[in-house]
Amino acid sequence: MPKVSVVLITLNEALHINDALASVAWADEIVVVDSGSTDDTVGLATQHTDRVSHRDWTGYGAQKDHATSLATHDWVLSLDADERITPELATEITARVRGDAAPTHRGYRIPRTTQYAHRWIRTTDWYPDYQLRLYDRRVASWSDDLVHESVQLDGPVGTLTHDIQHYAYQDLASHVATINRYTSLAADQMARDGRQAGMTDLLVHPPAAFLRNYLLRRGCLQGSAGLLVSLMNSYYVFLKYAKLRERTTAAVGVTRGER
Repeated sequence: MPKVSVVLITLNEALHINDALASVAWADEIVVVDSGSTDDTVGLATQHTDRVSHRDWTGYGAQKDHATSLATHDWVLSLDADERITPELATEITARVRGDAAPTHRGYRIPRTTQYAHRWIRTTDWYPDYQLRLYDRRVASWSDDLVHESVQLDGPVGTLTHDIQHYAYQDLASHVATINRYTSLAADQMARDGRQAGMTDLLVHPPAAFLRNYLLRRGCLQGSAGLLVSLMNSYYVFLKYAKLRERTTAAVGVTRGER
């Protein structure tokens, strides 16, 4: 009967790590790879598992591939420290992997809901926000994208029903800080891929993102929380393209200066 290894990568996650690991106590194994926490993340993690190790940071995908390689079992559930597996999702996972019949897929996408402004967001671009997190590591690897890394899988992919719970932001300030960090990585990724940003991108994409989130994806049905998420998602898009334009403009200036 297949067993399940849970893998996490961490850095200064003392606020979340206890609840995250407690939510996967049902797993056959828990592997934690820390990249140099200065808080009590490692100490707290060792209360849940003896499979805690250190690895210097080399990027999201590389860290997660390394954690996956340390797992004893072929079926792996990758979890972030600010996420939780509900009892209902745990039952669904074990039923798919440990059932009487062999799993019909080589990986499973799982919907994810984020708690924001004291509400579970089930509208906007944030939901269902499918994450391919349960996979057979023999046919899977993580992408090397600078941000929003994903599992690349060779084989059929199924979809689970129950949500991962995501506690991404403590408050608005932490949300803004995350947006600032992630848009820098996103701009670097787009520049690396040869993309450029013009004035049209700055003027058209942000309002389009707001309308998509607030109207088409029903953020308007979740009151002030839905409005705030829609506005912040629009801000994310604006900042991403603004930073990309800044990078490409600076690169052109350097090239002209060399001439």
